Amino acid sequence: MAEVDDFQAQASVQFSDQELLQQALTHRSYINEHGEAEHDNERLEFLGDAVLDFLVGDVLFQRFPDMPEGQLTRLRAALVRTESLAQLAREIRLGDCLRMGKGEEASGGRDRVNNLCGAFEAVVGALYLDQGLPAVREFMLPRLEALIEQVLEEAIYKDARSRLQEWSQANLNRTPAYRTVSATGPDHEKEFIVEVLIGERVVGRGVGRSKQIASQAAARDALRLVEQGELTAS
Repeated sequence: MAEVDDFQAQASVQFSDQELLQQALTHRSYINEHGEAEHDNERLEFLGDAVLDFLVGDVLFQRFPDMPEGQLTRLRAALVRTESLAQLAREIRLGDCLRMGKGEEASGGRDRVNNLCGAFEAVVGALYLDQGLPAVREFMLPRLEALIEQVLEEAIYKDARSRLQEWSQANLNRTPAYRTVSATGPDHEKEFIVEVLIGERVVGRGVGRSKQIASQAAARDALRLVEQGELTAS
């Protein structure tokens, strides 16, 4: 089971029941094409989704004792959304280890967001059945910590971007524009540099793991100039 061995090495996890992990790595298109008496990963995906909801809720409840319920709910939703889990799947190259039909693979299935998210949830569900919640917690905590910081950073910078637009429209009657200067690194570790312009003038620059984060950082850089009096309405 090459897929199983590769995944365990990449994710630094070891299953007792190797067939359970193989099921988690099996997309339904594989079963449709091969007609084998096996199961795809959709039931494990259902279980993993529930386990992640509980685990992420517990982590946030403990880490942010003063955060209101509404904010906790929004933060949890951001952490377990499809795009976030697909990002975690890419970081451990989960797509490379999936068993899927040739048609699905040829159409880009190994990097399809829904496939990656579903497979990640299935792996979590399989790990829960294999070793229980403590093992899932050990597997998820370091990944969650990094993701929490990223989500919070995005929220902070998004507010900065909104404030820059409000300032620019009120004082200069212009809407800031953002352009990507460069994108370097492998797909799972991209680094983007983005500039923000008001009219023809570059007023800020930011770096981030996505265009969104980098553009939000650029907006914050521009706001710093406003606060220092270096960017004015005159």
